[in-house]
Amino acid sequence: KGGILPAMKVAPKIDRVAARELYRQMFLIRSFEEECGVQYVQGRIRGFLHLYIGEEAVGVGAISVLNDDDYVVSHYRDHGHALAKGLEPSAVMAELMGKAAGVSGGRGGSMHLFDVSRCFMGGYAIVGGQLPVATGLGLAISHLRQDRAVMCFLGDGAVNQGVFHESMNLASLWKLPVIFMLENNLYGMGTHIDRTHAAGRDLYTAADSYNIPAMQVDGMDVVLVREAAAEAVRRVRAGEGPVFLEAITYRYRGHSMADPVQYRDNEEVERWRVKDPISSFVDYAVANNLLGPQDLAELQDQVQKQVAEAVRFALGAEEPTIESMYGQVYG
Repeated sequence: KGGILPAMKVAPKIDRVAARELYRQMFLIRSFEEECGVQYVQGRIRGFLHLYIGEEAVGVGAISVLNDDDYVVSHYRDHGHALAKGLEPSAVMAELMGKAAGVSGGRGGSMHLFDVSRCFMGGYAIVGGQLPVATGLGLAISHLRQDRAVMCFLGDGAVNQGVFHESMNLASLWKLPVIFMLENNLYGMGTHIDRTHAAGRDLYTAADSYNIPAMQVDGMDVVLVREAAAEAVRRVRAGEGPVFLEAITYRYRGHSMADPVQYRDNEEVERWRVKDPISSFVDYAVANNLLGPQDLAELQDQVQKQVAEAVRFALGAEEPTIESMYGQVYG
């Protein structure tokens, strides 16, 4: 049945190895996204570009408890999820620049990253478009009787789509192994959630209509997200059906690089910057003797070199050929 998820039965331990990886991934996503902003301004990345800066704890914390063969399906702000699932930064950067070496052959760009080998089943530009895909993957897992899970990321705007309710209903009826991971960053483009949702900031309550257990979690705290996601994964693997998680988070940049962000004031942004997920985790990890200055310096150096190499690789990669435009087209 639905309702609020109870306390976790087994909390995933965060040791030094796990702490290093959580920090490395969040710092990688932050550094990669900041570099994407630079490349966009320089005209090397074109089209729409939706950055994940500020929301790193959600993607990293949630994906950290998945197995390699578990599926992830994302929305158009998909870079962070892709990197957390293990896609190569060089291939992702090449895709953003439209190069043939990109993860989607240069055809998809920012909103359509895809890598079957990593079970990353795409970012989707249509709001809510990923929901039936995730539900279908869950149905396939159920029919094949596989020990796998699907994690479907969605934004608060997708809750207003009809396909959200259709997907939730089918997933519940058929007890599909899908975790609906709502990233509520409080804004649908430039409109605050209080003006678009009757439920306000408690969107997780929508799951109760479909008898799906749900929980709201602090999306700026990677440890709390990881714990909630671990309980959700445990439940779907046990055959108990779907779980709905709502992570309250915040994007520090605009909806996209084309957004002048005139709909919110600097005071609001600064209040959320105090909760920065990366610096908050550093404080936690240092206080618990999980990370030290040498660890941080080593990981930062490693990530900065990795991002620099991704840019170098993408700039030197070949453009897709004219002939390739006919590939992977279904008639």
